[in-house]
Amino acid sequence: MNVKAVFIFSDFEKAVTNLRAAAAEAESPLEIDGAIKRFELCYELAWKLMKEHLSDSGIICKNPRDCFKAAKENDLITEETKWLKMIEDRNQLVHCYTYEQSREIYLHIKSTHVNSVSHFYKRIKKYYSKNNSKK
Repeated sequence: MNVKAVFIFSDFEKAVTNLRAAAAEAESPLEIDGAIKRFELCYELAWKLMKEHLSDSGIICKNPRDCFKAAKENDLITEETKWLKMIEDRNQLVHCYTYEQSREIYLHIKSTHVNSVSHFYKRIKKYYSKNNSKK
């Protein structure tokens, strides 16, 4: 088993839990900003976990777009278009200078991205969960 993927999965598992909680509970501007940062971390860990997991099957992807396409082809995710929107939102956050833009992206995070990340987590955990006998 890919040791790097196991470590990434452990961090990803925590990040998903934290993102779910932040998206569900954020009300104040500071809490919403925190939820956005948790999304950014979760996004980075998700695509890097996909990259490592797919490499174990001989599939090489070097960027999020390629990893999301390969993940869809290998049944790790079901809706590639939502993940492509995630790339767009993540890139906008890097250059986001207005309150309004960040809040619009937060609404995407809350309404779509949390579910997409959670769905991926449910699919990938069977490979890396501590309680899994495949280890």
